[in-house]
Amino acid sequence: MPVEFLSDEQAAQYGRYAGDPTPEQLSNFFFLSEAELALIAERRRDHNQLGFAVQLCTLRFLGSFLPNPVQVPSIVVRHVADQLHLPARVIARYALREETRYQHRRIIVAALGYCDFDGGQAVRLIRWLYAQLALSALRPSVLFDLATAQLIRRKVVLPGVTVLARLMARVRERFHARTFEQLSQKLSLAQRQALENLLILPSDARFTPLEVLRTSPTRISSPALKAALHRIEQIRDLGVSDIDLSEVPQSRQALLTRHAQSAWAQTLLRMVPARRQATLLIFLQALERSATDDALDLFDQFMTHLTLTGEVRRKQERLRTLKDLDQAALRLRDAVRVLLDETISDGDLRELAFRAVSAGELRQAVATVSALASEDADTSPEALSNAYGTVRRFLPAFLHTVELDGTASARPLLDAWTFLRKLETSGRDRPQWKDAPRGFVSRVWQRRVFPHGGKTDHQAYTLCLLERLQQALRRREVFAPGSDRYGDPRAELLQGASWDAVSDDVCRALNRSLDPQPELERLRLELDGAYREVERTLPQNTALQLDGQPGGTRLRLTPLEPAPDPPSLQRLQQAVAQRLPAVPLAALLLEVHAFTGLADAFTHVTDGTSTLRDLPLSVTAVLLAQACNIGLAAVAAPEVQALTLSRLSWVQQNYVRAETITAANARLVDAQFALPLAHTWGGGEVASADGLRFVVPVRTLHAGWNRKYFGSQRGVTYYNFTSDQFTGFHGIVIPGTLRDSLFILAGLLEQQTRLDPREIMADTHGSSDVVFGLFALLGYRFSPRLADLPDQRFWRLDREADYGALDDLSRHVVDERLIAAHWEDMLRLAGSLKLGKVKATAVMRTLQRGGSLSGLGRAIAEFGRVEKTLFLLNYVGDEAYRRRILRQINRGEQRHGVGRAVFHGRKGELRQKYREGMEDQLGALGLVVNAIVLWNTRYMGVALDDLRQAGKIENERDISRLTPLLHGHIRMLGTYEFKLPEEIAQGQLRPLRDPDTVQAYLEQIEL
Repeated sequence: MPVEFLSDEQAAQYGRYAGDPTPEQLSNFFFLSEAELALIAERRRDHNQLGFAVQLCTLRFLGSFLPNPVQVPSIVVRHVADQLHLPARVIARYALREETRYQHRRIIVAALGYCDFDGGQAVRLIRWLYAQLALSALRPSVLFDLATAQLIRRKVVLPGVTVLARLMARVRERFHARTFEQLSQKLSLAQRQALENLLILPSDARFTPLEVLRTSPTRISSPALKAALHRIEQIRDLGVSDIDLSEVPQSRQALLTRHAQSAWAQTLLRMVPARRQATLLIFLQALERSATDDALDLFDQFMTHLTLTGEVRRKQERLRTLKDLDQAALRLRDAVRVLLDETISDGDLRELAFRAVSAGELRQAVATVSALASEDADTSPEALSNAYGTVRRFLPAFLHTVELDGTASARPLLDAWTFLRKLETSGRDRPQWKDAPRGFVSRVWQRRVFPHGGKTDHQAYTLCLLERLQQALRRREVFAPGSDRYGDPRAELLQGASWDAVSDDVCRALNRSLDPQPELERLRLELDGAYREVERTLPQNTALQLDGQPGGTRLRLTPLEPAPDPPSLQRLQQAVAQRLPAVPLAALLLEVHAFTGLADAFTHVTDGTSTLRDLPLSVTAVLLAQACNIGLAAVAAPEVQALTLSRLSWVQQNYVRAETITAANARLVDAQFALPLAHTWGGGEVASADGLRFVVPVRTLHAGWNRKYFGSQRGVTYYNFTSDQFTGFHGIVIPGTLRDSLFILAGLLEQQTRLDPREIMADTHGSSDVVFGLFALLGYRFSPRLADLPDQRFWRLDREADYGALDDLSRHVVDERLIAAHWEDMLRLAGSLKLGKVKATAVMRTLQRGGSLSGLGRAIAEFGRVEKTLFLLNYVGDEAYRRRILRQINRGEQRHGVGRAVFHGRKGELRQKYREGMEDQLGALGLVVNAIVLWNTRYMGVALDDLRQAGKIENERDISRLTPLLHGHIRMLGTYEFKLPEEIAQGQLRPLRDPDTVQAYLEQIEL
């Protein structure tokens, strides 16, 4: 029975003092009441009184007794002895008589109302453990800590660590076995056989059916889309889609799904039948949702591909016909000149016009212009005009396979979708084209869909429907109920009784009132004060100019001049950099693990344990291989068991995943937060967000086009978040370069570190009215670096206010009635986001691309205009604020420079086909960069102490402008040896480099 889920540190700290109690703990747990003093006084000898009191306080603090009651921190003995007016040294005599100690324990247990861990308490704990396992898939080590806290809360004396660990292991094993058996019993004999057949390799095939099903599409073509739809049908044909899995927690389902996605068929075959069938059942239901996501992603990208290629063809055709269009325009010009000649009488006008251009030539010119010139700015109908034959290849399968639903505004589109589905059926109920719904057809498509007196062009109708469907899916006006990423974001919002139950707590957490009037009045006063402050300081603000133009007053702001580094800072930067020890990246990662337990966060995908022999060695090797983009073979060492290629591949498959990378990253962020030097750079309340771009040269659905960043290839953006302590606390992989504002809020809400940034900086393309509104509702401050200030609108709440020189600038008025009408819905949305009920990216897509959530989107945008105007007024009026934004954004860009240096293999290109692989590899890159930042910060603190002792720090304020984003002293190339000197592994630091030696080496290189 596996019980080795506890780390050595966790087992050693169980029921023991981890260190000296804090002053607060001493006052709470080690204070003796009058009743306790009277009980203690019943002991006759001083050492018995002191030993009795220490055991009493120990039980209250730890929930257990120590094997040797005198092995407690000296501060505890002194604190208790002072209350008894006894010398602390007499405690040494208490351990002499074991019988006395155990007698005292029985008295203490009764006096404090505790009870021993007997059979009845074990049954109660087992029931509690079953309840916890039914609600979530907690790691065994976390569940062990929760069980310990539960026993202490119920005043049960903690049993031995082995007793509790074995009990938990038995409960977990029985619970999971029972769950697997229950799920297996839900399957019919035919369903079980269908699941078992997925693992059997057919005689004429190279892959098992399971491997075929879990292979996502990578090509963008109509055959690939048809195959993706067929994949969904294959999953549904297994007949397990409708089986209820509600008794299995979502976190547990995700764990089993991840394992089934990556495990070999032989591994699954070695499971007991019930577990194997239950795992496949859970996996297939998740696979159907992800396969639907893949199909809709492929549909979106294929429609984009058709539009782009059609647009290229349209432009080429236009260039080919440009000469004909010019000739027709010249003929029309000659005729119009006659019409405009005022010297010609009306009676002679027609005769002279036809003399200049014959009637036949004029008719031909008009026909040419009508055929070649376009009245519409939107050219998508023309670009898609020849695509019907292509979409027809997948359209029947698409209509038959994908189930869609939508908002009320999308009802005409869904009616047309239903009409086309019925057209694909045969029988008497097959509809007629004259009954086709028309409400979804936009103006630019009207002439093509209904070219002849209202008669419908079938091909144009279908193309129009697919083009509109693509846009509606992006906005989530249309959604797929059987999908994860394309599901309905509104369905998860707090509503009804669930909202009523948490509304007060949400308002307190957001520091908001359910009554909109006080909130609007506060905003009115704040906005009025900000306008008047900028207007008052306008004469002194030489960087700000007001330009009066016919369209209204516009602001112009002089760009910030670079602030030069003072010579003292330059000398300090050089002195610190020269002292940092030279270290290979492999050894750096092992050293970081030695003082943070980095690799302990990597647990097995199935049982949540991390007890594999030499696991830190294997994990750090895998992390380095992924972060440096060099592959596992480059770090493998056949002579070291933990570094063999097969071992590294197995560890990468079972231990290194997004969940464990996130947990490990949280350890590094916490370790950086604990360093005093990091707090001279910031307190963790400020962060920036920016994207690091990677070319993806392999076929994949999860990359996009952008000529600016990827040239003629496709790529992804690793959108990451950098704190003011230089640590990266979250990262999101984005196909191509989607609008950044979709992901800014997700980074703040989904990150899992101890940091709680309240203000975030980003570039201009991350800003919008909705972003400002949601940030403010959730208690965050959004501070983008603006590049288009003259184009920004300034808003006001008070129509009658006079803001002097800024009065014309602030002529736009916010609709506060709209805000008031939707105020509770706005708070409900904010609460849903705060509690994790709905994904921020899905909400942002809906709000920013035309969806309104019943007017809610417009209300949030109005609220955001107030917050955005407050930001703009602060931005133009405070140069220090602008510099602070620039400084934090520069930190993120410097971090990207380190990331590029680390990710040096394979020309810096990302060669992962699937989203999970991209997330894992780029997550490993962010983790390694954080390890470099932490290692540098630790040694920079030592170097600064050395410089301070030598009196070489000229200005202490320069320290706040140093950066740990240095990598010149880190060897990332060559061979990789995962060895760590014993003294470094035990916590000692490496000696600093001699700066004179470094300088001499640099001078030699220059010569």
